[in-house]
Amino acid sequence: MSEGLYSMEAKDYDKTLDLTKIKPYGDTMNDGKTQLSFTLPVPAGDEAIEAAKQLMKKMGFENPLVVYSKELTEGFTFFNCYGSCTHTVDYSTIHVPKVESSKMDMHECDEYIREHIGRKIVIVGASTGTDAHTVGIDAIMNMKGYAGHYGLERYDMIDAYNLGSQVPNEDFIAKGIELHADALIVSQTVTQKDVHIKNLTELVEMLEAEGLRDKIILICGGPRISHELAKELGYDAGFGMNTYADDEASYIAEEMVKRGVQNFGL
Repeated sequence: MSEGLYSMEAKDYDKTLDLTKIKPYGDTMNDGKTQLSFTLPVPAGDEAIEAAKQLMKKMGFENPLVVYSKELTEGFTFFNCYGSCTHTVDYSTIHVPKVESSKMDMHECDEYIREHIGRKIVIVGASTGTDAHTVGIDAIMNMKGYAGHYGLERYDMIDAYNLGSQVPNEDFIAKGIELHADALIVSQTVTQKDVHIKNLTELVEMLEAEGLRDKIILICGGPRISHELAKELGYDAGFGMNTYADDEASYIAEEMVKRGVQNFGL
């Protein structure tokens, strides 16, 4: 298919697309074509493949097809499958809570802080609890940053302190007090059995018990974190996939100005 023909067809689809009945797109609009992967606790074989197909039908897929299966270990089989989804969603009614702030690059954010705050912002970050993953917090805090977005350590008007991983909540708070932090950033990558929920909740409760919660901006982030979840847990903001240091720096700076700079600092 030529690029011109593809562009023409895309325009036609835009004109006729019903946003109240959205389905997955594969070869043609709203054909429902979906790729799905999962593991079943059964040994590999024809019976396992049939079980996968029947399960897909119960999920609402037509013409289920298992294109690949492999026994992972004795009694467990992995499947790659295709099927046509029969369900739709009303895209026009969807509302997702989002962080309300501008997005400034590093230089713009530094200038904003100079003009509206007049001093350096102190930000302390860590992967707390038992979480040993530092990729997320390093992407936000470390000078080199990630994907072309500089980390907070490179900002002229931010003093950023990266405490690393497996930092107990009480130590995290103590360091924040020692450094007179304006904001605390918590990174959570491990989410098995909702361990991140327990840890994030514990941090909020400890800050509230010490009467410190209202003195700082509290942020959490990670691949399974949403702004909606963060707010439910008592955080000011949550940053998930495809967010970077400039997103968080912009939010913190604007939020400090909004609330009054004199209200911040542990």
